[in-house]
Amino acid sequence: MMLERVREIYAYREMICSLVKRDLKGRYKGSVLGFLWTFLNPLLQLAVYTMVFSTIMRAGIEDYYLFLFVALIPWIFFSTSLTGGAGCILAQQDMVKKIYFPREVLPISYVTSQFVNMLLSFIVIFLVLIFAGYSLRIDAVLCLPLIMAVEYVLAMGFAMIMSAVTVYIRDLEYILGIIVLAWQFLTPVMYSAEQAPEQVKWIFSLNPMNYVIVAYRDILYYGKMPELETILFAALLGLAMLVVGWYVFWHLQKRFVEEL
Repeated sequence: MMLERVREIYAYREMICSLVKRDLKGRYKGSVLGFLWTFLNPLLQLAVYTMVFSTIMRAGIEDYYLFLFVALIPWIFFSTSLTGGAGCILAQQDMVKKIYFPREVLPISYVTSQFVNMLLSFIVIFLVLIFAGYSLRIDAVLCLPLIMAVEYVLAMGFAMIMSAVTVYIRDLEYILGIIVLAWQFLTPVMYSAEQAPEQVKWIFSLNPMNYVIVAYRDILYYGKMPELETILFAALLGLAMLVVGWYVFWHLQKRFVEEL
């Protein structure tokens, strides 16, 4: 049954590509700077966080702006996939009501557009690293596509759950903003994993984004190969989340039209 569903979604790949292109083109339509906001948004967030944590709160981490940047861009992708993905079915409810297509197409296309946005932002990351004189290990950088794929799968699993549940519980779309904010502070984005208090480290072991962020930082900031254990944990949690997400979505999508 699941294999047949995968084939059906693949048959609608052109629709997914069309929705991704539409989202990327329409995101900053009408704004003066247009597509440049893809690069300016993370840079402006970086400036704010750097000022707060390296100047005001004094994190005491060498080249803190780089330490933060290589983790902030992946986190923005993940958090946006959750908060924005939650409303992707509601946003296309007219299409859901009128025509048939595999409903998974909507969260898949939304998360994919956010992923493309992250890839473009990585151009800025590499330029900043080169400008700062950081040397990258080739073998470590070759692990980057694997970590990106793991995060994509992880984000997809969560987006499927959130988008499906939001159809039934509309308030979730608004509550998610608070949940994601709390999640960010429980993920070593603005600090190192070693700085976490002992009494809450068990939470970090259950947090899939902990392993993803640590792997990104190992590769790009520390210039070393991520630990195999980190990659395996991230991959297993990502696959588990995709299976759970797809299962929940599959069962809830049957009554989308009635609920919408």
